Amino acid sequence: MKPFLTFCALCCFIGIFKLPIEYYTFLRILVSAGALLVLYHTITSRQPYFSIVFLAILILFNPVFPIYLYRKNIWIPIDTITGILFLLINFIEKQVLEKEEEITEETQEYALPIHQRAVAKDRIINPQKTKEQ
Repeated sequence: MKPFLTFCALCCFIGIFKLPIEYYTFLRILVSAGALLVLYHTITSRQPYFSIVFLAILILFNPVFPIYLYRKNIWIPIDTITGILFLLINFIEKQVLEKEEEITEETQEYALPIHQRAVAKDRIINPQKTKEQ
């Protein structure tokens, strides 16, 4: 996922230059696929702030019902911000994965092997008095 998001960001930065219309069609397809991927990932990991942003990107860059902003000077900041957002989500995921790896390493250091763990035994307590008592 990380190389794909980096590729999406790179293509957004390249989209700043004057290129043929076929590139921008390719960019719409690529960015909408990347935004859909990030949207799915943020919804499953319960990060609603990024899901709203990438939903807006998905709507803006969708290739099925394209939104045409006919002036290039409007698309330049949009492409730049979208590229930065793809890099940002890529960087944030990297930090989250590193923290998860540190936590698992810490728990593995302190965990005892199975044969050394104390086995808990359940005790059944009968609240009724026996006949002898």
